[in-house]
Amino acid sequence: MVGTTEHDTGVTSGVGTTALLVAAARAIETYRDDSLAQDVFAEHFVLAAPASYGWPIRLHQVPDGDANPLWGRFARYFGLRTRVLDDFLLQSAHTTDTRQVVLLGAGLDTRAFRLDWPADSVFFEIDREEVLAFKHEVLDGLSATPKAARVPVPVDLRTDWVAALTDSGFDPAAPSVWLAEGLLFYLPAVAESALVAQVDRLSTHGSALAYEVKLEPDLLTYRDSPLYIATAQQIGIDLLDLFAKEPRPDSAGALASQGWSTSIHTPFEFTHRHGRGPLPEENDALAGNRWVFAHKP
Repeated sequence: MVGTTEHDTGVTSGVGTTALLVAAARAIETYRDDSLAQDVFAEHFVLAAPASYGWPIRLHQVPDGDANPLWGRFARYFGLRTRVLDDFLLQSAHTTDTRQVVLLGAGLDTRAFRLDWPADSVFFEIDREEVLAFKHEVLDGLSATPKAARVPVPVDLRTDWVAALTDSGFDPAAPSVWLAEGLLFYLPAVAESALVAQVDRLSTHGSALAYEVKLEPDLLTYRDSPLYIATAQQIGIDLLDLFAKEPRPDSAGALASQGWSTSIHTPFEFTHRHGRGPLPEENDALAGNRWVFAHKP
């Protein structure tokens, strides 16, 4: 276990703690017999952070296993999301000349370490300084070696992250692939619109973008969802309290108006494609989740 004190990890409360939730889900997914995605680093973040002390990192540590709304269905959702976005990024990198990958709200993402990238690929990982420091401490303690160049960009996305990114060596004239995984639904609508517009301005032709949104007209419709209740009761994360509850902007439409080609998908489409993952249910907290893929031709 890495000797990291709770006050300096950036993952002790609020949205920061959700990075640990995703890490625990990825750890559980990694060791499933029918795993969709593998992240051998994920469990080490969970073990290193006091905020996630005692959380499961294997499904057999969950008494009710897959019947548990949090560590069963929700964790499987994160496993599926990881696989789908892995595939999107790898396809973008291997089928085009794209060598720049930008992670918006990188959190505890380890794709630079666990996936195979073309030579000369570089990852720009944008997040708050304390989150990146926690991640680096854990990975350094494991002597982890990245498979692509990594450029940490320690900046809050609520500030001038564009200047920080370009000052770090990002080249707007070169194609890039962008990822906003588990980010936008925490942002006010105006902030989401501004971020997407900035990505458009920084993206030359041949660039790509993937992001996740929630499109429910009223998030509180699902306040009694087993998924939300289990997450609050079992690990103390009230997701509905963290989500921005105002109507969401039409970011896909905004991109289309700027010449991007976009497609919008439910997670359940990929459950059917891969033969495993969450399916719709009554009072479903995942009902409004959408994964958006965009390309700038």
